Amino acid sequence: MSFTELGLSDEIVRAVAEQGYSAPTPIQSQAIPAVLQGGDLLAGAQTGTGKTAGFTLPILQRLKGGKPAAKGTVRALILTPTRELAAQVEESVRVYGKYLKLRSAVIFGGVGINPQIDQLRKGVDILVATPGRLLDHVQQGTANLSQIEILVLDEADRMLDMGFIRDIRRILALLPPQRQNLLFSATFSDEIKELADGLLNSPAMIEVARRNSTAEMIAQKIHPVDRNRKHQLLSHLVKTRNWTQVLVFTRTKHGANKLVEQLGKEDISALAIHGNKSQSARTRALAEFKDGTLQVLVATDIAARGIDIDQLPHVVNYDLPNVPEDYVHRIGRTGRAGASGEAVSLVCVDEHDMLKGIEKLIKRSLPREVIPGFEPDPNAVPQPIQLRSGNGGGGRQRAQQPRSAKPGKPSKPETAVARPAPPAKPAAPRRPAAKLLGGGKTASSRNRGSQ
Repeated sequence: MSFTELGLSDEIVRAVAEQGYSAPTPIQSQAIPAVLQGGDLLAGAQTGTGKTAGFTLPILQRLKGGKPAAKGTVRALILTPTRELAAQVEESVRVYGKYLKLRSAVIFGGVGINPQIDQLRKGVDILVATPGRLLDHVQQGTANLSQIEILVLDEADRMLDMGFIRDIRRILALLPPQRQNLLFSATFSDEIKELADGLLNSPAMIEVARRNSTAEMIAQKIHPVDRNRKHQLLSHLVKTRNWTQVLVFTRTKHGANKLVEQLGKEDISALAIHGNKSQSARTRALAEFKDGTLQVLVATDIAARGIDIDQLPHVVNYDLPNVPEDYVHRIGRTGRAGASGEAVSLVCVDEHDMLKGIEKLIKRSLPREVIPGFEPDPNAVPQPIQLRSGNGGGGRQRAQQPRSAKPGKPSKPETAVARPAPPAKPAAPRRPAAKLLGGGKTASSRNRGSQ
């Protein structure tokens, strides 16, 4: 099947072909016709399957024949949880719509607001935004959402995890009742289905991969190691295996900075991206990593959303995530769209319960390989894991908790401490997402401008 057969115009197909794509991925071949029909859609696909093009291409097709956005109005709104993802999605809109007379813009915090105001005043056909900065514009009277024809919630599962429900509810109240709603998500959780029930109108539903599955093309492996030898093992792997492009995940911002410093002493070029970095520093680090001049990019979970690199060969979990679903997101940065990739996790005794949670989620046991010279101490005793606000998304999200934890007061950044997980304690039920849409109190009202 070709993109032309999916009902896309010659201008769009030409732009897609110039990017080297000749055939749609499974999510694209199912989502594009569904969106073109004009109905609501709930789509789940694992990271790296071409999900972004699955909604940007048909949106471009639907808007191309209509009346351009009037001054100060927006026709299509795409909400994303992070700056990097917003920038990535808007870049796709521009690339695929290069031969169309449609205006697009991206707005997020951490940068000046005046250039964004200038763009919005001209009218925008497709606006990509983080929720907090969008509400800033609404409050200032510089964003008019009354003419929205299409709404997209991208990474909807992450929106829920980051506590954006209240902001999303406020945005929904500003939109016209007659519109097309699209929910796209890397994982397809029960919470997402509940959210869809309260938002979507008789939606088509697409799920192209098993729930919370990991791409078959990704070779996954665990390297057991003592906690204080992780940076030495990472340096050893990078050098002995000639890794030239490695994305490394840490749990905290402080840990990311410290690792970059340690790698630098080993003559390995590395930079970090997280919420405490300026937007210009994050953009520069990502650009250098994409063009191959930077060997190692160290990232916290949220800051890494939007990292879309063809043929990224290696992902390393320097620290395991305390939310099992984040493991799926992390390793999905490699093995994208059918390419092969390798995901390595450096696991110390403190993280054994986290590893069990991940293996339970993905329904498989990950192979272990002890690297000679880095054998872990069999008598090592687990220690509590420090959970400082290392999500890196820009200061709005609450500190990560195990999903079994009760929601409570958000912890102050860089101070939360995880208690050892109690054995076999049943998880507390989460509040239904549909109920949260009615006004659940979240941490999402903090630090809106940093998105």
